[in-house]
Amino acid sequence: MGSRASTLLRDEEIEEIKKETGFSHSQITRLYSRFTSLDKGENGTLCREDFQRIPELAINPLGDRIINAFFPEGEDQVNFRGFMRTLAHFRPIDDHEKNKDPNVSEPLNSRNNKLLFAFRLYDLDKDDKISRDELLQVLRMMVGVNISDDQLGSIADRTIQEADQDGDSFISFTEFIKTANTSLEPWARLPGTTLHHCHC
Repeated sequence: MGSRASTLLRDEEIEEIKKETGFSHSQITRLYSRFTSLDKGENGTLCREDFQRIPELAINPLGDRIINAFFPEGEDQVNFRGFMRTLAHFRPIDDHEKNKDPNVSEPLNSRNNKLLFAFRLYDLDKDDKISRDELLQVLRMMVGVNISDDQLGSIADRTIQEADQDGDSFISFTEFIKTANTSLEPWARLPGTTLHHCHC
């Protein structure tokens, strides 16, 4: 299967994906093999149902949110390039990538892009701010019935209070970043958050 993957992916495509995502040649061919095995329709794209067959996503309380991150607004299919761009957010940051030329756009796995990815998991209505209700919905997804509504409300209120600097009762991306720069609290206390694993 590995040889099939490398023959269907042209060398110039691999080089472009390497530059864009930072993945190595062998990582790209392995991920292409995985992509093609998930592509049940054999049409070169994945749909949400293809992702839902991944056991780790099926059991993850934020699985649907993570799956949605692979699909641009209004799209119901993702090709291999889009798949790789989203996966790049999860790649650890290499030391040589931290000191890139300022004229070059920052890598998809930069700390800022990882934080933006995490922020979007909470911004359910995509209005570029996190409301108390959105925070509560995500908390419910993550903890289910293990914590009472009062406790969840208390966590949401405290999180908004600590992060909201302009007093509008929302968390903007700028406030999200400032909170993360000060400390990963309060985000680190939210169970299941990707910041636990993003190697920021």
